[in-house]
Amino acid sequence: MSSALLALGASVAWGFADFVGPLWARTRGTLRVLLWAQVGGVAAIGLAVAVRGEGPRSPTVLLASVAAVAGTAGLYAYYRGMAIGAMSVVAPIAGASALVPVLWGVAAGDRPSTIQVAGVVCALVGVVIASREQSGETRRVAAGVGLALIAAVGFGFYFPPMHAAGKADFWWTALVFRTATLVLVAGAVAASRPPLRLRPRDLAICALVGVGDTLGNALYAASSRSGLESLTSVLASLYPILTVALAAAILHERLALPQRAGIALTLAGVVLISA
Repeated sequence: MSSALLALGASVAWGFADFVGPLWARTRGTLRVLLWAQVGGVAAIGLAVAVRGEGPRSPTVLLASVAAVAGTAGLYAYYRGMAIGAMSVVAPIAGASALVPVLWGVAAGDRPSTIQVAGVVCALVGVVIASREQSGETRRVAAGVGLALIAAVGFGFYFPPMHAAGKADFWWTALVFRTATLVLVAGAVAASRPPLRLRPRDLAICALVGVGDTLGNALYAASSRSGLESLTSVLASLYPILTVALAAAILHERLALPQRAGIALTLAGVVLISA
């Protein structure tokens, strides 16, 4: 399978997981849902690695733990943003994380095309427009936008170390990432002591969210073996399209026309960046 298809597969897996997880966290608590999701994810990738029966091919896979720090910070901010704001606003802004790998590549000597530069401009302008909502006769920053921007930065800095680790061994990269994420979330749970018990149905759904996130991690890491970072990371960042579609279809979210235009512009920018 080509690196582009693997990266797109990651975006689909993340799109579903990043809709269901935050939706469940709205009523069941962010840390509680995140913890059981990590447990489910570690169990799934741990079983896959055990069946494979091979050790890591390079210590480079440990870079996935660096990606876990950025990714976990981004994921927590994303869940919290989804809890207080509209998913249709938060998801596209978080998806602007695609800017980080592009800028990273420029710093390393890459030269983006004119279309990619146009995509960067579209994404930035779209974020500004989507983040503003009407309140009476005044306009204000929409709820959750600040957290969405934090999520975008966290997700953006997830990509470079995860891409490097995935080149070495994507199976172990996914396991190291998910295990490190579980440790980080468990530490936050130990510090804040939220209630952890869930009904079996909710527990199963949280575990499936973790499996979906882990599948996305594994597919992205696999895409790194032969794909360019500036391409695979942006294609994987298309997950907000699915999340926004699910929010519209299931939650019937309704936004003002300028916000809808901003969301469309942001998503168009992400697509152009991948051109």
